[in-house]
Amino acid sequence: MRMSKMLMPTLKEVPSDAEITSHQLMLRAGMIRKMASGVYNQLPMGIRVFNKIQNIIREEMNAKGAQEILCSGLIPSELWKESGRWDVMGPEMFRLKDRNERSYCMGPTHEEVFTDIIRQEVTSYKQLPLNLYQIQVKYRDERRPRFGVMRTKTFTMKDAYSFDVDQEGLDKSYQDMFEAYTNIFARCELENSPVQADSGAMGGSASAEFMVKSEVGEDEIVFCTGCDYAANIEKATSVNHEPSTEEMKEMKEVHTPGVHTIKELVEFFKEDAGKFAKTLIYYADGKTVAVVVRGDRDVNETKVANAIGGAVEFELASESTIKEVTGAEVGFAGPIGIKTDYILIDQEVVDQRNVVIGANKTEYHIENANYGRDFEGTVGDFRNVAEGDKCTKCGSSLEVARGVEVGHIFKLGTKYSESMGATFLDNNGKSQPIVMGCYGIGVERTAAAVIEQHHDENGIIWPLAIAPYHVVVVPVNIKKDEHRENAEKIYEELKAMGVEVLLDDRDERAGVKFKDSELIGIPMRITVGKDIVDGKVEFKLRNSADKEVIGLDEIKSKIESEFEKNNVKLG
Repeated sequence: MRMSKMLMPTLKEVPSDAEITSHQLMLRAGMIRKMASGVYNQLPMGIRVFNKIQNIIREEMNAKGAQEILCSGLIPSELWKESGRWDVMGPEMFRLKDRNERSYCMGPTHEEVFTDIIRQEVTSYKQLPLNLYQIQVKYRDERRPRFGVMRTKTFTMKDAYSFDVDQEGLDKSYQDMFEAYTNIFARCELENSPVQADSGAMGGSASAEFMVKSEVGEDEIVFCTGCDYAANIEKATSVNHEPSTEEMKEMKEVHTPGVHTIKELVEFFKEDAGKFAKTLIYYADGKTVAVVVRGDRDVNETKVANAIGGAVEFELASESTIKEVTGAEVGFAGPIGIKTDYILIDQEVVDQRNVVIGANKTEYHIENANYGRDFEGTVGDFRNVAEGDKCTKCGSSLEVARGVEVGHIFKLGTKYSESMGATFLDNNGKSQPIVMGCYGIGVERTAAAVIEQHHDENGIIWPLAIAPYHVVVVPVNIKKDEHRENAEKIYEELKAMGVEVLLDDRDERAGVKFKDSELIGIPMRITVGKDIVDGKVEFKLRNSADKEVIGLDEIKSKIESEFEKNNVKLG
């Protein structure tokens, strides 16, 4: 492609509204342009990268026997009502009506649609297993779009769905997709970690996220320093502290004027934060939930929501609701006598002795409260794992890092097939629900994650497999015949080899051309300059500061060597 003919609107300055490196560089390299909050148009340089990622996904999915289809992005509400998710998805779902007042949504995900296809076409166990996938735009009304293409209202996703006769079949399909995802991200040269995750609104018995460590990640990931345990903070667990052997003491009420927070309680009672049990009140679909955790712990809201069967609306209760259920001002809530629909007690509080809790009385707390003797509730794991906690698998210390989710795989089981009547006749002629799995990858998000890992102060450093072009040929002075004519000749020869090559035939200074080639991240650069009189050119790799002068007859072997080294097919 001749750069003089391209739409490639590079930017010298960093856009003021671009918060993270990948967002800045996608805008500066002319890959994307913002149309509205969370809505981006994709320009030629961006499309080439996104298409290459899609092709890698296709190749790895097809290698596992998956078949590509394409579903409508416009979905009738009836399907979502059958599965019970029309209301569960909440305000993130774009909803609309046609001229006949029939309700639709713009597809945020496609479990219902794929299930509907299968229930119409599959009747016998002989037709299973199946794995179908599509690469398609999704629509979600994100409350706070941010970080460029990391979190948007529209994005391209590869979503796949497996259909099996039993759990054993699902396990195999899940493992196949795990391997496919591992291969996809390896080919994109994206360092990632598969971690245990919460299934959320998708449902199902198990799921794993493919996470990329990143300081700008919106998720917190827990990693074990001694084994391969890794989990999203929403799912992560840690070893409970040893149960206290302290004798129970007499409970007593203490006047604590102006003391509301754990920090203030620590100063007032001269005790460690772990000696306190704090009670947080939540509002969930019209019901109230009291959650009691140790004073030095944070409540894990996902675990809480799961414990009460899930909730569309889930948030900390208002001041008026807190007063209503405790009878006290905010800051004095406790589990004794509280009037909530649920009381959830973290296991560490159960294992403590003689804790300090709120008295449900303004300016009062209670000393020496004990689970079982003084208060009760549903016991479980309702806390966030913290740095330094011990791993439940090997006992080593856990660390917490931020990460970006680029892929997610779920074992859905029969959640959708049972609710939507997707069944098959087994070898005994008995009707059974189809066992399903779900597997998603964000295309633009994967590209952004690659940029986060592969860049320097000059711009993007694309891995060869997903670079928009493999090579850029730069004539130093387009007005000099020997520069222009030799650059043209190299350009044509590389195209004939099957190399994706740019010819920077713009009438610009060499410095401008070099800066643009580094900004957009082309892996190899061939410069035709003063050495051409000796039949030589300058060869440079984007990921290296070294420059090498080579003969014209060496170009082909040099390029072929780089493709072989990077395990990328040429042509």
